[in-house]
Order: sequence, then structure tokens, then C-alpha cells
Amino acid sequence: MTKDPQLLQAVLDDTSAAFDRALSEHHPDLKAREIGIVKSISRGIALVSGLPEVQSDELIYLGRDVPGLAFNLDRHEVGVVLLDRSEHLQAGEKVKRSGRSIDVPVGEALLGRVVDGLGRPLDGRGSIPDEERRPIERPAPAIMDRAPVTVPMQTGLKVVDAIVPIGRGQRELIVGDRQIGKSAIAIDTILNQDDKDVICVYCAIAQRSDAVARAIATLRDRGALEYSFVVVATGEDPPGLQYVTPYAATTMAEFFMERGRDVLIVYDDLTRHARAYRELSLLLRRPPGREAYPGDIFYIHSRLLERSTHLREELGGGSLTALPIVETQAQNISAYIPTNLISITDGQIYLSPDRFQQGILPAVDVGQSVSRVGRNSRSLVGIVRSYRYRRRTRR
Repeated sequence: MTKDPQLLQAVLDDTSAAFDRALSEHHPDLKAREIGIVKSISRGIALVSGLPEVQSDELIYLGRDVPGLAFNLDRHEVGVVLLDRSEHLQAGEKVKRSGRSIDVPVGEALLGRVVDGLGRPLDGRGSIPDEERRPIERPAPAIMDRAPVTVPMQTGLKVVDAIVPIGRGQRELIVGDRQIGKSAIAIDTILNQDDKDVICVYCAIAQRSDAVARAIATLRDRGALEYSFVVVATGEDPPGLQYVTPYAATTMAEFFMERGRDVLIVYDDLTRHARAYRELSLLLRRPPGREAYPGDIFYIHSRLLERSTHLREELGGGSLTALPIVETQAQNISAYIPTNLISITDGQIYLSPDRFQQGILPAVDVGQSVSRVGRNSRSLVGIVRSYRYRRRTRR
């Protein structure tokens, strides 16, 4: 018998295909199930064999129902991103296909809840009804389905609303060094929507557990969870769960947008999301590119943020406003990830460490902050300029 593994795998594939054809001819009501085997386990990933028909981004289960995402589809093995803790998972355990992509529950039942990237509750208040589930990866609305951004999203911060106003349906980046108030601006914006009829989503990506707990406590104490919900992937979670969490949060938010509601979503933060994706890619031996990030790092953020928009009135007129947060190092706003996100979004709010050290809060640098959504949504700026013009002409 041959010892060539590639030849042996080819014989097994041909035998499996012949068995499937014979089964479909004689018993069309039956369907063969693919059962794979775990070849090896690393931190956050697994290599699996025996799933020749698995599809990209398909949800599969390893061992005792550990969820995973089919990531690399090679000829003789599949690279799987693990979405849950896998300390008990060992090589040789069975792998089952689900036949579907990852989906999460959506609906009004999410309001006031804290869930993870798979829609599982984290607040100890019982399960969430999953009467409707949607895949986390969905195409962005078509150009002809979008309407102009004309209504401002009031943040309650004078420097933002007057100088760099945000429109409903816009994507405004919050950028700056660590510990100078980026998350505080996003949390304050959520707190100031209590009477604006806006649904808010706070998506925490690879944050420390204590920081996430403080943010949730602030929202709960101020009554903001009545119109908000939180999607969490802490730094202790597997990198695969950190990777899928912002897409899951966007799917949950789109449910309200497509029903004509105005929605605000905060991604805190996408720098950690990019690092989680880089870790997965390097573990799966994908070739690194600039600054060791994979070549499609731009695409994973663009396909996420392009889902934020303002829909036409015929489609309900709802909007999804995105406030992604990105961290810089030593005020290097021209670094790789911040540059990518600046080119994707419609403007940025830049926080200056110098202004923060001077006690100016929020430490917004108006010289490097901009909103590129057009004059129609810059209502406050137009009012201020009109007032100043009238005063000059009267003189």
C-alpha cells in the first residue's frame, strides 16, 4: 500500500465522490454527512482534514460543539478559526459541518442586553429569543438604495457639533493616542441620545474586562441601556471571536435601520480588531504584507464600515451611523491602520495629547479634525457662519 499522503488523500476523495453519487442515485432522500478530523490545535486556530466540500466562512463544530469558522480552504486541509475556548479540544476529535454561515439573533429583545459576538447573553438575564437570525456577513446597501446625509447626529459636545458635526448615516473616525478620551466621546454620545429616538450599539473589541464593565455600568446607571445594547469580545476571548464581533454587532444594528430607525454604533476599537486579524492570518501562514498585516486588512474594515448609510424613504429611511475608534502611537496619524480608516470614513475627530495635558476636555484638535459629509448636514456650522456674516454686514 502506498505511503504517499497526497496520493492516499486523492484516492479517499475519489472514493467519497463515488459513494455520494451512488447514494444520490439509489436513495435521493438521503444525503451523506462529512465528518472531518482535527489534525492539530494552536492558539485560536485548528487544522482539519476530511471536509472536501466545506465552504468559505462556513460554521463548523469541533469536538464537543466548539464553534469554528472555515478560513483557509487548502487542498488537503482546512484552516479553522476557533470562536470559543478550546482548552479541552485535542487532535483526533471529530469535526461536523453546519451547512450555513455564522448568524446571530436580531430583534427588539436585544435592547438592554449584553451579548458576545455569537449572540450569547453575558448579563445573566437568561437566553435571548432567536425568532429571527441573520448572517453576520451581509452585503452593504447598493448606491441607488442610499439617500443623502442631511440630518445631524447631535453628540451633545459643543466642539464636535459646532466644528465637525456628524450626520445620521455618516462614518466619523475618532482617532488619537491611548488614554486621552476617545471612548469617553463615544460613551457621551450614546448618553446624549436619550431623547433623540436613536438606537445605540456599543461594540467592545479586545478591551480589558474591567474597562468594559465600567462602560456597561455607566450606561446602566444613566439609563442608556433602555435604548442600547452592548456586544462584547474581551481581550481574554479567542482572536476569532474578536474578529467576528464587529460584523455581528452591525448585523444586529441593521435590523433596526431596515425598520426605519436611526441607529448609532460604536466600534471600540478597530486597531485591536486589526491586530486580532493579523494574529489569525499569521497563525494560518497567510503571507504578511506591510507592517506584518495581511494584504486584505483594508478590505475587512471597508466591508464593515460600508454597511453604515442612510436609506431612501422608499426603504424606510433608516440610518446607521458609525463611530469607529482607532488608536495611534506617539501621535502618528499617518500609520498604516489609521491611514486606512481615514480613507474609508467620512471624516475624523482627532484628539491631541497636548490639549489633554493642558486640561482641555474633550481634547479635540480642530485643526486636524474634519467632517466630509457636505454642507447639508452641517446645520450648526451654517447657523454660526450665518450669524457671524450678519454681524459683519451690520457693522
